[in-house]
Order: sequence, then C-alpha cells, then structure tokens
Amino acid sequence: MPHSHHEGKMRFELIFPATLVYCALLAALAFLLDTPANIWNGLGRIIFEGDTLITDYIQLAGVGAALVNSSLVVLISLFVLHLAKDPLNGFTLVVLGLMSGFSLFGKNIFNIWPFLLGAFLYARLRRESFEKYANVALMSTSLSPVVSFLCFDEPSPWAMAAGLGLGVFIGFILPALSAYTFKIQNGMNLYNMGFACGLVAMILVPVLISLGHDPTTARHWATGYNGLFALILGIFCGGLIIGGLFFCRRPAWAAWAGYRYLLGSTGRAPSDFLRTYGAAPTLINMGVNGLVATGYILLIGGDLNGPTLGGILTIMGFSAYGKHARNIIPIMLGVVLGGLVMEWNLTDCSSQLAGLFGTTLAPISGYFGAPFGILAGFLHSCLVLHTGGPVAGINLYNNGFSGGIIATVLYPLLMALVRRRRPVLQDEDYFESFEHDEPVVPISAKHVHEEELPDTPEE
Repeated sequence: MPHSHHEGKMRFELIFPATLVYCALLAALAFLLDTPANIWNGLGRIIFEGDTLITDYIQLAGVGAALVNSSLVVLISLFVLHLAKDPLNGFTLVVLGLMSGFSLFGKNIFNIWPFLLGAFLYARLRRESFEKYANVALMSTSLSPVVSFLCFDEPSPWAMAAGLGLGVFIGFILPALSAYTFKIQNGMNLYNMGFACGLVAMILVPVLISLGHDPTTARHWATGYNGLFALILGIFCGGLIIGGLFFCRRPAWAAWAGYRYLLGSTGRAPSDFLRTYGAAPTLINMGVNGLVATGYILLIGGDLNGPTLGGILTIMGFSAYGKHARNIIPIMLGVVLGGLVMEWNLTDCSSQLAGLFGTTLAPISGYFGAPFGILAGFLHSCLVLHTGGPVAGINLYNNGFSGGIIATVLYPLLMALVRRRRPVLQDEDYFESFEHDEPVVPISAKHVHEEELPDTPEE
C-alpha cells in the first residue's frame, strides 16, 4: 500500500520517541529485578571485564546491571544518530537492535566510544558529513572487546592508551573496508560488518599475540532465567504484533495483508521493510520473528540469557531490514540438522548462538529457496564453531564473519547452478537516492539490483 511522503516522514520520526520509551522500560525492568547497589557494582564489573566471547553480563554482573547497560548503550546510540542527523529508516532499527542485544554480552558504556571517534575522524579526513558514517561507526563496535582487553588486562597508563588508540584506529579503517566487503557478498549476508570485523580480527589477533598479549575466549553463560525472559519476551513481542495490527492508522486486515506481502520478499540487502511495507507490517514482523527465535531456544532446550537475548533482539532489529519467518526458519532447520548429524549438541553455547545469529544468511533462503537456506544453515553451524578460535573471541559478530565466508562461496555457485528467476521489482523501486545501506556502498543504491553485482569492484 503506497504511503504519502508526509506519512513516511511521520513513520520514521516515531523511531526516536519509541526508542526512548524502550530504554526507559529496560531501566525500569532492571530496577524491578535488582537493587540499585547491585546494579551500580555490576556496571563496574561490566566495564572492567575483558568482554571476549562469550561474556554474559547477566552471569557476570546480574540482570539489573546488564539491562541498565543495554539501556544506556541504546540511549548513546540514539543520540549519536540524532546528532549526526542520520536519516531514520529501517536500518536505524537494525542498528538499535544490535546495540541493545550486544550490550548484554560484550559492548558497554566504556568500550564503544573509541570506534565512534575513529569513524568521525575518517569522515573529517574525507571532508564528508558524519551522517554518512554514523551507522557504520556504531556497528564497528563489534570489536569493542579488544579495547576492554588491552585497557584492563594489564592495568597501566600505556595499556589504557594502547587500547583506546587501537579502538580509534579500527573505527577509522572500517568504513572503507566494510564498503568493499558489502559488494563481494552480493547482499546475501546481512551482517556485513561482522565479515569486515572478522577480517580485521584475523590480522589483529596474531599481531597482539606476537606482542606478548594473549586474548582468549571466555565462557560466562547464565542459566535458570528461561521462565522470566520467556514471559518478558512474550509480552514484548505480543505488544509489537498488537501495535502493528491496531495502532498504526491502518485497518487490521490491511496490516496483516501487508505482512503477508512482506513474507514474499527475498530479504536480500538492501531491503528496507519499513520504507517498502510501512510500520504496521514491520511491527508485526518484528513480533512474530521475536516469538519464532524465543520458541527456537526453548524448543531445543537452550537458555534465555544475555547472549541469546542478544540474538533474539538482533533478529527483531533485522526484521525491519531483511528477515522474516519464511527466510529465517530454513536457516534454523539447517542448524538443527547439523546438531543431529555432527559431534556437537544444539544446547552447546556456541550452537545456540549459531541457530539465532545464523539467520544472517536469510537472503540465501529467500532468494534461492528454503532447501538452499537449510544447506546454508547446516554449513554455518559447522563453520562458525571454528571461526571463533583464530579471532580469540574479540569479534562479537563472529556469526557475521562465518556468514560472510559462506555467502561469498555459495552465491556464485548457486547462481551458476540454480539460475533463479529474476524478480520483477528492483531495489531502485524501494529506495530514495539519499538513503544508504550498511555501509555506504560505493555503487549508488539505485544501481544495486536484484541481480549479480560486478565481479570486480569499481574503483
């Protein structure tokens, strides 16, 4: 259903107040579940911990401190976007969902700042507006554990300077790198920044080890919260679905029809569902996907905690930008298949996360069909368990790194062998020229069609 320009502007502007309400609810929930003293002490533990994967802030510092950290990180992210005058769109929800989720296990109110400064300096060097790089800056905090590790592993003024300086450097180089990695994955891996950060980490970790540092993976994993978080997520997701059906100035039947139409999209990046289908179908999609992801963890006998909540919130964020039930469930089934035939269990910590974050490959499922989505999920479930070691847990988006490898390999093979029918609608029908994906793609968005991108990147 077409929307007027005024309606579209109103729809995007509501993201700001809605996110403020979300932050307030997170903080209120924190103080309902924990005492102010515990929250304060827990925030201190969160800041001074190494934060390598997997560091569950709920296990490390308590539910209250983890939720307050998440609330504050989202608040910081929102104001960075606001001050940068970044145009609000579906990808804004992706960034806010990512920041909220990962601030339950790795990002905190201390270790994200150097990356933001690095991207800001990159924009100044190129004499461009920071607006163009605000989203990339926030997502580059995928490598925030390296800042915490260097700053607090061996406390000294030199260590602090090295950690902060390295964070600024990484934030400075990632806009250019992620623009290139976006192209080579052909829109098939939604966590493009995870792939770019993984490549940086593959170089960075051996250098750190050679200098005498020893970043190692961690294992802080909370259990026993399934009942509490299932209830909270159920209410939250149910509220989003009800909001989409009845509170978006569209009849319920029209909102549901829009959602059903949304389910027919491939999800290939860039796919801004909020701009294309409107707020009502997008909210319904977020609620349904949140319930699907929560149900997946409960059905496999997993744990609802900081990392898995992070995965669920990430899926809900990307529900405005590529993911829907039809293209994520085949990926999850592929991971389940891997658990049945491989020598690891679905309830292993990394395997639970693979089932959630593996949905980065949802476009393969949407573009080539469910059987290939199952194949992608199966391959991802095996690969991601072995990509964390070389990067020593410092890349929080490790599933994005694994997904990028699989997307880069599978896409040309499937294009050669399957030859899927070209869709009628092109991305140029969805996007206005001022908008950009994550990150700003050197080829303008209006030229990124649902077809093969150039084999060799243009300079």
